[in-house]
Amino acid sequence: MSAAIEIAKVAKRYGDRTILEDISLDIRANEFVVFLGPSGCGKSTLLRMIAGLESVDAGTISINGERIDPLPPGRRGIAMVFQSYALYPQMTVAENMAFGLRNIGVAPHVVSARIAEAARILEIDHLLARKPGQLSGGQRQRVAIGRAIVKEPKAFLFDEPLSNLDAALRVRTRVELAQLRHRVKATMILVTHDQIEAMTLADRIVVMSPRGIEQIGAPMEIYTRPASRFVATFVGAPTMNLLPVRLGERDGFVRAGLPDGATLQTAIRAGGLPAGNYVLGIRAEAVRPCAATATATTTGRVEVVERLGDRTLLYTRLVDGTPIVAEDAGGSRVAIGEAVALALDGARAHLFDETGRAHHGEGAGDV
Repeated sequence: MSAAIEIAKVAKRYGDRTILEDISLDIRANEFVVFLGPSGCGKSTLLRMIAGLESVDAGTISINGERIDPLPPGRRGIAMVFQSYALYPQMTVAENMAFGLRNIGVAPHVVSARIAEAARILEIDHLLARKPGQLSGGQRQRVAIGRAIVKEPKAFLFDEPLSNLDAALRVRTRVELAQLRHRVKATMILVTHDQIEAMTLADRIVVMSPRGIEQIGAPMEIYTRPASRFVATFVGAPTMNLLPVRLGERDGFVRAGLPDGATLQTAIRAGGLPAGNYVLGIRAEAVRPCAATATATTTGRVEVVERLGDRTLLYTRLVDGTPIVAEDAGGSRVAIGEAVALALDGARAHLFDETGRAHHGEGAGDV
């Protein structure tokens, strides 16, 4: 049985320091949710509260309608995979995976069957007789994941399980996790600061900052329609271009004056915007070099060319000194020092007010 998890007005404090305050979140059964945010935002603390490794100072946590926050970890039906492997060095891989099941009296033939299936899923069949000291870091992490799988929990909790892996193995293990969630019917929550992991694995992403939850949404919703300036700059590589602008209006829509004097017609309705200073946000893929200056929004001088194979990023600077990153084709011939005409897609622009709140046009979600 999978778990629907309800977090209602949860708070966590250490002395006078508040880590989490008034956090509410519903996670559907069989959903893969990722808590994404920088270090210190409380995402791992929230995960540990669900697991029962941290106490709840206010609010409630429920699974399938039953409160679990008063229960000890072992009675919550949850398995957790930590950033550290936490394997018993004197035991073999198979013994590590079997340890928890044997402690609760699971029949030996059931233990063996579960270990065999988990080893098959994670491709560690050939490692079952080895001890942790004979394994690489990636192999140890897969054993830790396997130890969680054999418990057949209602929910899996992953606390940055890929952070100790090298780049190549991290990609492979990320794919394995994506496959795992389709093979194992269970709710999964993963904590990470890596946006690629979040975008790849999540049904929904919970973006967290030190202020709390900034936005909850599907990966592309988070990317194309960020709710705040924090989300816009935290999700996406390169980070979203931010330019201070002067607001005007044309036919009911915002016409933004860029720092170098150029103007950009947006799809953001002018009516109802509060007074104040605004910042225009636009992603690199919505800023393109163009051949004809007549179709250009502005001009930048290229300072860095970053070739990524399928695309090229041009780090440019406007005449007033404002930096802006543009995206060109993979075979771009643009060189450092060159002046390039830049066409900005105003339909995909965002505005951020003084509170950091985002204002979008109808085309802001197009990719």
